Amino acid sequence: MEEVKKGRKNWYIFIIFLTSFVLGYFSCFLFLNKENINLTKEKNSRVFNNNNSSDLDLTYFWETYNYIKENYYSFDGIKKDVIVDGMIKWMVDSLWDKHSEFMTKKERKQFEETLSWDFEWIGAIVEKNELWVAVDMVLSGSPAKKAWILSWDIIVKAGEIELKDKDLYDAIWFIKWPAGSKVKLSIIRQGENDFIEKEVIREKITIPSVDSKYLEKEKMGYIIINIFWDNTYEEFKKALQELESKNIEGLILDLRDNGWGYLQSAVEILSLLVEDKEVLVKTKYRDSFLNKNYYSINDGKIFDKKIVVLVNGNSASASEITAWALKDYGKAIIVGEKTYWKWSVQEPFDVLNGGLLKITIAKWYTPKWISIEEAGITPDIEIKFKKEDYEKKYDRQLEEAKKILQSFKEKKLFQITIDEYKKENTSK
Repeated sequence: MEEVKKGRKNWYIFIIFLTSFVLGYFSCFLFLNKENINLTKEKNSRVFNNNNSSDLDLTYFWETYNYIKENYYSFDGIKKDVIVDGMIKWMVDSLWDKHSEFMTKKERKQFEETLSWDFEWIGAIVEKNELWVAVDMVLSGSPAKKAWILSWDIIVKAGEIELKDKDLYDAIWFIKWPAGSKVKLSIIRQGENDFIEKEVIREKITIPSVDSKYLEKEKMGYIIINIFWDNTYEEFKKALQELESKNIEGLILDLRDNGWGYLQSAVEILSLLVEDKEVLVKTKYRDSFLNKNYYSINDGKIFDKKIVVLVNGNSASASEITAWALKDYGKAIIVGEKTYWKWSVQEPFDVLNGGLLKITIAKWYTPKWISIEEAGITPDIEIKFKKEDYEKKYDRQLEEAKKILQSFKEKKLFQITIDEYKKENTSK
């Protein structure tokens, strides 16, 4: 399984719920703000029409290109724009930054089609390893989630079709469409000696960015944020207001498997939870003049009850910003598993050939100038699933979060709640 995890670094992550091709490259991204997705022509011209390349000696490059042009047998059958796209991809890859990526015109079109969050599929994100298909992320509320398919499961067969020697596009073809039909997946799972069979009903998936529930027995609110998107703030605000009207005594904020979104969306949501004028996140640029602090902006009214935040290895970017800001201000106890460590900020740029360039322009820091680079966020209380949880479809992390929040409400003190929980559960 370690080899599978190493495969993550290839960053060719593909969405299993698209209706045609899958689109990778944006599995864990953090845009600076929502307006940057639509860049002006003036900005494109300023960035991309600068032909000053005096700092690069391209002699060897053109020499190599000419060798290929003059000698490669199938050169006449290759489209020139394909060569250019390949050169740009290579240049971006040479940055050794897994979050900086180039998308061709076709890939960009496929990506923009996904923004509707309206698909017929099973709702998991996958990547191809050396042999089969590895599940990278399972989306909340999806058929895959309901079937308890897990991150890092290996899909060996779809129905009677062996996926071993299929490329990613072919493999996914046997898993997708149409809504209402069933597919039986044969899975290899870490710690299991035998194959696991999972029957999944494909659905037409429309995934809201926010789900919420009133936990009547515990008198708690439960909010899941699936993505930090354009309308996430409004959805979250509405959900929180509805829960507050029921006089909840605390809130569980579930950021598990949320690796998507806008920095600005996280800041807006945090402004409902953190006192006015407090620093929520800091960004540091190559040009220090651009460095910026993002502050909580509210009218003084915030949600002032205790919070427990649920995270896991797929909680990234805006999720990590949100979790750490709440932790820094003693507003929340973080529960679950270590997060993904997405520490950078990207900005998209329109390329004149119709492609899209996403490059890292800044690093983000917590309010106390801590960077999670190469580290992620270690939960205050680590809760891992046990083998029997998967068999019984028991969400151990959520159930323990309820107990922790109950204790947090009663004891009031952040560290005492953590210490007592660890002491009580170490002896079990």
